[in-house]
Amino acid sequence: QLQLAESGGGLVQPGGSLTLSCVVSGSSDDVSHIGWYRQAPGREREGVSCIDEMGSTRTYANAVKGRFTISKDNDKSTVYLQMNRLRLGDTGVYYCIASRPPPFGQIPCQEPVSWGQGTQVTVSS
Repeated sequence: QLQLAESGGGLVQPGGSLTLSCVVSGSSDDVSHIGWYRQAPGREREGVSCIDEMGSTRTYANAVKGRFTISKDNDKSTVYLQMNRLRLGDTGVYYCIASRPPPFGQIPCQEPVSWGQGTQVTVSS
């Protein structure tokens, strides 16, 4: 059973930065990707970013491209989400997720199999 523990959320002004961390523990033979989802108040959860096991393939939602960077440190079993130039619309609960390999030609992290508890990010002046 895989466990995902997020940290790093908080209150930040527009234009500011935050780095989220997700510590991955336990084991799951069929997990190949770790990613981030978020849920804004009154909205559906949406995928934000995803990274593969080797850290060689990274995907981003259009809304965060050029501002967010996903990375991982396999020695620390930790995945990071560096968030720069934060906007009011980035406010929400951010969840770390684990995903199996996607079907050929499909975008990864579309069907998470494990979720963390979430960490709140609030962008406000």
